[in-house]
Amino acid sequence: MKKVLLLLLATLIFVIGSCRFTYAQDLIVGTYNIRYDSEDDKKAGNGWKRRCPLVAQQILFNDFDIFGAQEVLINQLEDLLLKLPEYGYTGVGREDGKVEGEYVPIFYKKERFRLVQSGNFWLSENTDYPNKGWDAALPRICTWGQFKDLKTEKEVWFFNVHFDHVGEEARRQSANLILSKVKEMCGNDAAVILTGDFNVDQTNESYKRLASSGVLRDTYEIAKIRYALNGTFNSFKSSCATSSRIDHIFVSNKLKADRYGILTDTYRTPVNDNKLDAGDFPKDVFSVEAEVRMLSDHFPIKVALYYDF
Repeated sequence: MKKVLLLLLATLIFVIGSCRFTYAQDLIVGTYNIRYDSEDDKKAGNGWKRRCPLVAQQILFNDFDIFGAQEVLINQLEDLLLKLPEYGYTGVGREDGKVEGEYVPIFYKKERFRLVQSGNFWLSENTDYPNKGWDAALPRICTWGQFKDLKTEKEVWFFNVHFDHVGEEARRQSANLILSKVKEMCGNDAAVILTGDFNVDQTNESYKRLASSGVLRDTYEIAKIRYALNGTFNSFKSSCATSSRIDHIFVSNKLKADRYGILTDTYRTPVNDNKLDAGDFPKDVFSVEAEVRMLSDHFPIKVALYYDF
């Protein structure tokens, strides 16, 4: 009898563990400020045409089911859609509500999700049309979508934003606006994801308004496994380090975070063709002097979520 009970217990533990492993991989979510297409960046060797294939490869390798992007101009949007044909998107340009200015699009796997409804609102006192809010330097927009997850038959709301980089009041009020919109649109019992470049780190009042709201929680704080070797802004400088996270992924309590990671990938561009001394290694193993470069001036975030309803 004792052996039978032990066998049953071992089987139960295995089954629970197997289910938990599968359950923990419901949804791979990301946020990625890809850096707008800039002539100054091109002159410095960080132009979009060089970075675009690498950004697309990074997205494909990490296999995001759905992710928010920031600073996306129309030509960059078109480039990414060509390289990521399995993804659809929703979003508009912030300058005219059509194609002008930066987008904060939501990209999603078309075979995984059905877009139920979507829209945009401006981070301003007047949310319905392009304009600057409070003390903001630029018009700022939020893109949202309600999605049906065809794999799990569950619904999830997704909001993606880029807060102003200058206006402190604009950032505070934008945080309040996002919270009020989530409550108004989604109610108190929905699975909600908020991604973005918030231009404030984890010590800032605007961040705390979101993270301690009781409506949303920072996945960095609640993830069971965390892999964050740096903050999220790098300014295209490989020699800098920071603990500041200005990009965030927040979720409602209907979603749990299993794993959280900041993707600090880099690539190399050769400075010259001179082979460096390989030392004791075989002579066919060689390196050349190269410059370490970033795929964007922000590091993307990857989070593995699972539904809790």
